[in-house]
Amino acid sequence: MTEPVTDQKPRKRGVRRILLGVVLPSVLVLGLIGGGVTYTAVTVSSADRTAPTQLWETAEGADKNEDPAAALARGKAGTPLSKLLLPLPDGYEFGPDEELYGNDGELGAAEATALMKQAGKGLSGKKRRAFEKDVDKLGIEGIGVRSFADPDSDVVVTFELARMKDEKQIKASYRIRKEVMDILEFPKGPRVKGHRNAVCYMAPTVDSSDKEERAAALEQMVCLAYDSEVLVTMRAAGAKPFDKAGVAKLLTQQLDHIASPGEYV
Repeated sequence: MTEPVTDQKPRKRGVRRILLGVVLPSVLVLGLIGGGVTYTAVTVSSADRTAPTQLWETAEGADKNEDPAAALARGKAGTPLSKLLLPLPDGYEFGPDEELYGNDGELGAAEATALMKQAGKGLSGKKRRAFEKDVDKLGIEGIGVRSFADPDSDVVVTFELARMKDEKQIKASYRIRKEVMDILEFPKGPRVKGHRNAVCYMAPTVDSSDKEERAAALEQMVCLAYDSEVLVTMRAAGAKPFDKAGVAKLLTQQLDHIASPGEYV
């Protein structure tokens, strides 16, 4: 008679292999790992943190007497997606550029989809084609990115908002990414008060015998959230230890701003 299995570790390792082999490429496509968990340096001091100079039309419902330059200094608000991005909070400056987006930019459906498909370059022909089909199924309508920097603590915070045609894909993408973080056993970060569909994780600490390398390693946090309109990713990195709870409050502000985009917080 076969004895009952009491050790669940082999099962967990099997689940881990399946998730890493099948799901992780999709996570890379969504910008979770490839986008920001692997920060290597905070570039606050050398970054161009000035507000973009491209002028946008006055946001609907805005005060006609308000100085347009003052509004622009808090971030672009000329498109539906840019209006959902959190305006520059008090005490922060614009952060370093994020690849093609700059520090306050947006990609349309075709550009965002093409950029996501680049994450599958290392896959074999058949797997890559399947990977690209999965990207197409997401129905990406656009991605907006805005980065902030705290000049006092040298912390960089980046928000990424992805809009998809199918609202079910937003929820599914959030769930898959969260499961990957849990399987990889990323330590939990601070709670995001008032928002059930939001979670934060800390990146694993540097495992090195080199004291200088450990000392120079940055503390990194990634938060995931969603609502009916967009999938939200917030990434933060800074010298140890940075105010994680304070950064998590920015996510609360971002989610509140999505709910009421007409109110600059």
